[in-house]
Amino acid sequence: MYPLIALISFSVLVCLALFPLARKSGTPLLVVVLGVGMLAGGEGIGGLMFDNFNLAYDMGSIALAVILFAGGIETDKGVFSSSGLPALILAFPGVLVTAAIVGGAAHFFLDMPLMLALLLGAVVAPTDAAATFMLIKQGDLNIPDRVKNTLLLESGFNDPAAIFLTVVMTAIVGTTMQDQSIDWLAYAGMVLGQLVFGAVGGLVGGRMLSELLNRLPMPTGTYPILAIAGGMLTFSLTSLVGGSGFLAIYIAGIVLRNSLKIPLERIANFSEGMQWLSQILLFLILGLIVTPSDLPSTLIPALICAGVLTFVARPVAVFLGVGALKFKVRELVFLSWVGLRGAVPILLAIYPVVTPGPVTPTFFNTVFVIVVVSLIVQGFSAGLLGKALKLDQKEVTKPHL
Repeated sequence: MYPLIALISFSVLVCLALFPLARKSGTPLLVVVLGVGMLAGGEGIGGLMFDNFNLAYDMGSIALAVILFAGGIETDKGVFSSSGLPALILAFPGVLVTAAIVGGAAHFFLDMPLMLALLLGAVVAPTDAAATFMLIKQGDLNIPDRVKNTLLLESGFNDPAAIFLTVVMTAIVGTTMQDQSIDWLAYAGMVLGQLVFGAVGGLVGGRMLSELLNRLPMPTGTYPILAIAGGMLTFSLTSLVGGSGFLAIYIAGIVLRNSLKIPLERIANFSEGMQWLSQILLFLILGLIVTPSDLPSTLIPALICAGVLTFVARPVAVFLGVGALKFKVRELVFLSWVGLRGAVPILLAIYPVVTPGPVTPTFFNTVFVIVVVSLIVQGFSAGLLGKALKLDQKEVTKPHL
């Protein structure tokens, strides 16, 4: 136990210690965290053998739930008036468009079976809440509020959309490979149930939690603990009844933030700390479980998919989905480029691997490379693009002398 605790603690300390350097150099911190995880793994200097995909998926899901809850707590209801509609369009129809384009490209260019190709598209379709939250905080991007809030809301809402799309496509892949008929009505009902129960669970759970926090006189330090426990209870109970726990916990965080009567700082500061820790642990886990020597064989297919995703699928989804919603062209270009992929696609890639069926770890490795390319290329260039497009408002906010 002690060597494991020491290695994990040391890895977290190294990641946090490298934050100032990463920020100064413009390097996305999550790339650094993934690198530290790979160095600590079985083929790295740490030598920690970790190949339990089921455990990695469970631990990653818990970390993602905490990240979404913290993201919800940071979301003021006022942002929905200007950014709610474009975010929802990108989060739901946008995910479908992106998945279809990437899947079609993988089918035609890589000769991948159609349903497996569409599964790949579904997995890499969502922008990532952890990566987006961290990019904006790390890079101190002073972009227009409507653009920033659209990115943040989209990344919170499209995770649940991609998760149940991945679940459905995984079942379809297993069915088609066994030459069984596809029950489209059953899958449509499952998706609808995920959405409805997730939304209702989040609204009810968030409201009940806010009432509890507002009414119970407790020591100051216990409010954040009650909040995170209530959020995780909402997440788990919603999942148990067939809803999207990820959608529920994100909505619960939003409801809680906008219903609290006690000082928000009591919960917000703790949630932000938990968000950072969860993001680091999530990327460390994903770095640990990957086998670096297996990645070169998937490099070419992954680069092709990453190119289609970045330069075709995401721009089409943005311009087609929200082009008519009074965004400037340069804002649409920025939204198209900062469709950052991160832990969620890697986490989702684990699901079809651990599910009985034809999907092998090669699928996971391909997604891993796609995500790393996205983090490096888009993460490095987001701040520069914002300045090139004249979206950086720092100069505007300076007082005139």
